[in-house]
Amino acid sequence: METGNPRVLMLGEFSITLDNTSVTGSDNRSRKIWLLLAYMIYCRNRVVSQEDLVNLLWGEEGGSSNPLNALKTMFHRVRSMLNQLGNSVGQDLIIRKDGNYAWNTEIPTSLDVDDFEALCKAGSAAEEDAERLEKYREALALYQGDFLSKLSSEPWVVPIAAYFHNLYVSTALETLFLLEARHLSDEAVSLCRSAIAREPYNEALYQCLMRNLLATGDQRGVLTVYEDLSSLLLSDFGILPAEETRALYRDAVRIVNDRAVSIDTIQVQLQESEASQGALLCDYDSFRAIYHSEARAIVRSGRAAHIALLSLSGEAGQELPRRSLDRAMENLQDIVCINLRKGDIAARCSVSQFIVLLRQANYENSCKVCQRIVRSFSRQYPHSPAQLHHSVHALDPNV
Repeated sequence: METGNPRVLMLGEFSITLDNTSVTGSDNRSRKIWLLLAYMIYCRNRVVSQEDLVNLLWGEEGGSSNPLNALKTMFHRVRSMLNQLGNSVGQDLIIRKDGNYAWNTEIPTSLDVDDFEALCKAGSAAEEDAERLEKYREALALYQGDFLSKLSSEPWVVPIAAYFHNLYVSTALETLFLLEARHLSDEAVSLCRSAIAREPYNEALYQCLMRNLLATGDQRGVLTVYEDLSSLLLSDFGILPAEETRALYRDAVRIVNDRAVSIDTIQVQLQESEASQGALLCDYDSFRAIYHSEARAIVRSGRAAHIALLSLSGEAGQELPRRSLDRAMENLQDIVCINLRKGDIAARCSVSQFIVLLRQANYENSCKVCQRIVRSFSRQYPHSPAQLHHSVHALDPNV
């Protein structure tokens, strides 16, 4: 093969390039062709037996009455595809050895996975932070997606993909530490967003994104990130963000003017962004702050206030399927806002519950409010699989 050396990309879309000509996994070809090619390349440093390849493609039972002949046909198709890179490239790259198959190691083949791993290790071994950051940046630029993403369900791919994915996440976090130390907030924000797209449940990445958005003065961006994370954690796990994340959110909601302002300006800042009817819906952290304020006020005034817990479940008290629960919670939120007074406060406190603060309401009236919400929910959504339950408790100023 009197040409250059092939370059293979496996992080993200699978492709092989030779002399500016490429064949890619997006080509409309059999999945088994790409599976066989990927396996031969990744296992290029050893001879692969025909038995192993038959098991790879068709399982231990085999896919035909003559699996070895079927395998030979499959290799013919792989070689024909590689010949798009140049005459006889397929025959040069995939060779026979003692009746088995091997990738031709005499033709150097470079892989992005090898380069990515080598750069990550070089960064970890670097003594100077500047060199470490340079190596990490190069490594992250190579990571265009998880290892062989279109073959992610293949048993041999799963552990390899997990290894490189975890290496990517740990390298991204190390890089973010270095970027923050240099106050490179814009670059850190960009990296955080890329990493979150690939690792959406890593709260440390969200915290880093929020810190760097705060550093750039983008408070609204911090609120959006927090709301997205809260919704994700509640929806998928029924939990709230960690205290460190909530503290960053509280930092963002504080409006700090950079110079003295008039009372007129402050009044404008305190106004709600738009006219609203019914209860004030807020996040759970804000609800806690309002609750503490109300508890202090009760100590002074002695007036009554109650909290109500509204909970959704299946007919027999069992958990609802996630899709049904999410839809029911959205419907319940609308019902709660409409049926409460403007002075009442509500917040989602779990994946299936709302907590409500009923100001200046005795126990009897608070129960009537909850019963009205239950009736309204049942009347408006008679076919919902969700059942709404409520409990009412006096606000305890000592809590």
